[in-house]
Amino acid sequence: MKNINFLAFAMPAFFLFLFLEYKLAQRRKRPEIFNYESSVSNISIGIAERLINLFIAASFYQLYYLIYDDYRIFDIPSNVFVWFALILATDFVWYWYHRLGHEVNFFWAAHIVHHHSEEFNFTAAARITTFQAIIRTGFWCVLPFAGFHPTMVITMLIVHGAYSFFTHTQLIGKIKWLEYVFVTPSVHGVHHASDEKYLDKNYGDMFTFWDRIFGTFQTEEEKPKYGLTHPLKSYSFLWQHFHYYFEIYELWKRSNGFKARWKAVFGSPAHMDQDIRPILEKRFLQDKSNPHQRLRFKNYLYIQLGICTLVLTVFTYYFDYLEIYDKLFVLSFITITLINCGALLEQRKWMYYLEYTRLAMISTYFLYEEDLIVFFFVPIAFMIFVEQLFSLSKIYQNTILQLEPAE
Repeated sequence: MKNINFLAFAMPAFFLFLFLEYKLAQRRKRPEIFNYESSVSNISIGIAERLINLFIAASFYQLYYLIYDDYRIFDIPSNVFVWFALILATDFVWYWYHRLGHEVNFFWAAHIVHHHSEEFNFTAAARITTFQAIIRTGFWCVLPFAGFHPTMVITMLIVHGAYSFFTHTQLIGKIKWLEYVFVTPSVHGVHHASDEKYLDKNYGDMFTFWDRIFGTFQTEEEKPKYGLTHPLKSYSFLWQHFHYYFEIYELWKRSNGFKARWKAVFGSPAHMDQDIRPILEKRFLQDKSNPHQRLRFKNYLYIQLGICTLVLTVFTYYFDYLEIYDKLFVLSFITITLINCGALLEQRKWMYYLEYTRLAMISTYFLYEEDLIVFFFVPIAFMIFVEQLFSLSKIYQNTILQLEPAE
């Protein structure tokens, strides 16, 4: 997969632009653009999406070719005018995928993660889940079905995705004349807002005329308040991914009759019972947020995210040359690390045992590589011995989980 090797450079490029945005925000004295906890959460979700997509991206491309080879309606040639038509068609499909992602519960469950963040910067652009990628791939299938060659479609999706990344920033103000045609950061910032007048507006990704045609365009007036109308109380990696599916299921259980249960899954998010999320947050212990304290020992989080980024970059580049057990090891290692980062943000004491799980997994993998798997019990026994001898759990919690007043 040549496309996957090319994508190995996506993560370093992301962090380069993120660093530039952060330094520019500092220079302009706008520290409110970045929030430590939210940025870590955003980056974690972005890493997970890039990781899991490695395993399924090839299936996306194969599906495009299957549809094009066997079911295409027209034989569309490749020329300048067709490329122009394709970019319009791509954004038109995006508009309806995006709009339905806000108007249908089942689709919103995959897309809501992108709107969790109460900050609006390049890290927010990374908040895309694999669930969302799978759903929108179903919409993209319209393009090869119409007769656009899959190579053209894939190229255009990369361009389309790159453009949308740069619309997630507050450092570029309103460019009113440009907004008549193109989506700008100001236009897309409205889409990320929770203010009532801004809700369900500006679905286009590159062009604004779809929103103008279908009556969903809104220019920025007052400064937006970013995030959800009912914000999450948790930075848990897993909870952010799955909470809305639990909410749908809870609403489905409360509903009586086929019609009501159908609406629970495919109805509008605007009709979701607002008492469900607080109940589930208490049930799953996800209402622990304390706005007056934050983690003191941040470097440990930075180290973990840095390692994940480095491993993912190398893993992406060599993906085609690795054995299945190598791939499963990297998948498990990065996933556990990202879950660990979310637990760190919330000072969850059980994360200590997750650390042991990660160490056991790493040692077992290298023993397997050296054909010494029969000795897998040795590092486990050593970890148990050291824990009993030095009470590492207390040292770990007292060091890693130190708190300080929030700024």
